[in-house]
Amino acid sequence: MIPVRTTNDGLTLPAIGFGTASVKGAEGVHTMTSAIDAGYRLIDSAFNYENEGAVGAAVKRSSVSREQLRITSKLPGRHHEYKKAIMAIQESLLRADLDYYDLYLVHWPNPKQELFVEAWQALIDAKKWGLIRSIGVSNFLPEHIERLIDETGVTPSVNQVELHPYFSQEQQRSFDQQHGIITESWSPLGRASQVLEDRSIQTIADTHNKTISQIILRWHIQLGALPLPKASSIGRQLENLAVFDFELTEQDMVTISILTKTDGRIQDQDPAEYEEF
Repeated sequence: MIPVRTTNDGLTLPAIGFGTASVKGAEGVHTMTSAIDAGYRLIDSAFNYENEGAVGAAVKRSSVSREQLRITSKLPGRHHEYKKAIMAIQESLLRADLDYYDLYLVHWPNPKQELFVEAWQALIDAKKWGLIRSIGVSNFLPEHIERLIDETGVTPSVNQVELHPYFSQEQQRSFDQQHGIITESWSPLGRASQVLEDRSIQTIADTHNKTISQIILRWHIQLGALPLPKASSIGRQLENLAVFDFELTEQDMVTISILTKTDGRIQDQDPAEYEEF
């Protein structure tokens, strides 16, 4: 059984989800259908992943009812202007052939454009109209979120950020928690980088008779984060779900957390500067 989290606006989310970046086309439909059949109920996508149609097809083909699933997509930077944002949300739904998204996020703040508050207002209105059940952000720093709250009075339900043992985001997680925001982890396994060969994590894995991936995902969960691992094979999908039958010790948590680096971002995508359109 996967534990459930509840957002500050009342949406229930499973404690682990399925990432779909670069998962698209017919193969992507098969991969996502397999993930749903394996037990995933939260599927994370984005306008810029160009796979919303594949997500919708997987939803239709799965043996699980739409009401049991939590489907996420994200607004791209080129559509931050209010009218463009509303049209993009509608287009997202049409691509996926869905009546609503459970969760919709502003993908990046793109602070140099000074339009992310306008984009946020579009999400607020789309939620009022029933197009979205819960609204959040992705890659937003505390100063960006504070502006959203100050200027609209609406706090995001989720902030999806890069988070893995080499970049633990302690300050961001603390800020999110203080504001009742669930921190979701993209690239929770570090995009199959050397973190999956880290000897200190391997030692912990040996102790618990688990894989390194399972130890890292459990670390996310005990941090209070919601990881979104991606896996194409059914074996790996099932492996990533099998993280709720054990618990890391306090020392295990410390051993993993001290691996963080100030320059730990995988591709140096600092939301204070980086922009994605």
